[in-house]
Amino acid sequence: MAEVKNAYEIYERLDELDPYSVDDLLTAHGIMTRGLVEESGMFRTRPVGVVDSEGRVLHFGTLPQYVPDLVMELLNWVKTSEVHMLIRSCVFHYELELIHPFADGNGRVGRLWHTLLLSKWNSAFAWLPVESIIHDRQQEYYEAINASNDAGESTVFIEFMLSAIKASLIEVISTSDEMSDGKMNKATLRWNKIQEYLKTHDYIMNADVRELCGVSAATANRILSSFVEGGKLRKYHKGGHWIYNFSV
Repeated sequence: MAEVKNAYEIYERLDELDPYSVDDLLTAHGIMTRGLVEESGMFRTRPVGVVDSEGRVLHFGTLPQYVPDLVMELLNWVKTSEVHMLIRSCVFHYELELIHPFADGNGRVGRLWHTLLLSKWNSAFAWLPVESIIHDRQQEYYEAINASNDAGESTVFIEFMLSAIKASLIEVISTSDEMSDGKMNKATLRWNKIQEYLKTHDYIMNADVRELCGVSAATANRILSSFVEGGKLRKYHKGGHWIYNFSV
């Protein structure tokens, strides 16, 4: 499925993206919507109404001629504001949805960029994408957006997202404590596979770890990041991708 394949690719390349770059935002949209929408990788050129599941118009997106400047202003605000990044990233997520800069894919890009902002602030959030955080809370997610639209400001949405992030972090920590021994064994097995691979290859990539360990792109990224942080691997950029080798 093209949508799933595109999502794997962009999350694999998350480290390459500048969270304050309009060009990178458009690049991400282009990858996520490749082969799915006509205006892929570009701001929309037509007015759009945002509708709910029953086809009712919830609000109208910004007129297309104002979209580029508003997105640039929003990214500049996120970059320069002294508001805590947990809140800043929520504001960005909500405001991007309000502007609705793309013909399609606004929600996916907003959740990706929320993850990117948080992961640049704290690498732990690369392990806990916003897409996963709201997976079981989608109804509440859209209700929070609608409530903020009705109120004319983003407080309800911010409170919802912070609550969802907190609950997800607590769940991850709890699960980690309960399964620490099992995870240690799994990490050892994965490290052994990576070591064996690197004995016959100059480097290893996310796609290689996915095949070796039978995991998703996001999980492969977490595995590699953990070994980089543990000093076992080093990473560097080559040919548009992150590659990994033994730390020296």
